[in-house]
Amino acid sequence: MAGKVYMAELKVIRSELGGFQTNCYIVANEQTGEAIVIDPSWNANYIYNTLKKNEYTCVGIYLTHGHVDHMAAMGDLKKLTGADTYASEDEKEVLGNSRVNLSAMMTSVFEKVIETETDHYLSDGSVKKLLGTEMRCISVSGHTRGGMCYYFESENILFSGDTLFKYSVGRSDFPTGDEHALLENIREKLFVLPDDTVVYPGHGETTLIRKEKKMNPFF
Repeated sequence: MAGKVYMAELKVIRSELGGFQTNCYIVANEQTGEAIVIDPSWNANYIYNTLKKNEYTCVGIYLTHGHVDHMAAMGDLKKLTGADTYASEDEKEVLGNSRVNLSAMMTSVFEKVIETETDHYLSDGSVKKLLGTEMRCISVSGHTRGGMCYYFESENILFSGDTLFKYSVGRSDFPTGDEHALLENIREKLFVLPDDTVVYPGHGETTLIRKEKKMNPFF
């Protein structure tokens, strides 16, 4: 199921994919036709066909973290698009270990064990110039050691992965998870963003930073 959301000059296309209904996002500049994919969770052909249908050129594939339900289609999508792949520099262990990225225990859902890597690794605070604007990388360990959120300040949008959900937060009981770090990073790195920042999470509906500061029961 896909839905289109318009924010300033960027278009966000959300698709719920795979057995865990993970949100895969295509973020595109309509004027240039360039797009990035965030969390290619499942069905690379569907993602690729969505890009083609909208006449977008994929210029990068970004992971918020390395769990299998967020990256199972990364390898196939890279082959289809030729785009480079990106993740946090602290997520190498998760990506490269099938036990840690949970693919070893989810073969009944994802049909394969995955141990992988990305072309490039991102550091906290690094800024990528793409889609005619800038995207800031915000390191948010807690759900996994190398969780990364992607923030478009000029468009006032944040892709939070499994760190922050609508009225909830991500689990911290998986390998490399840390509940204290998760809550601290949300308070210190996400709740300092403008109140009207739109949050696009890894699962579920969008929300606002303002709403989470006031109504999220974990804080």
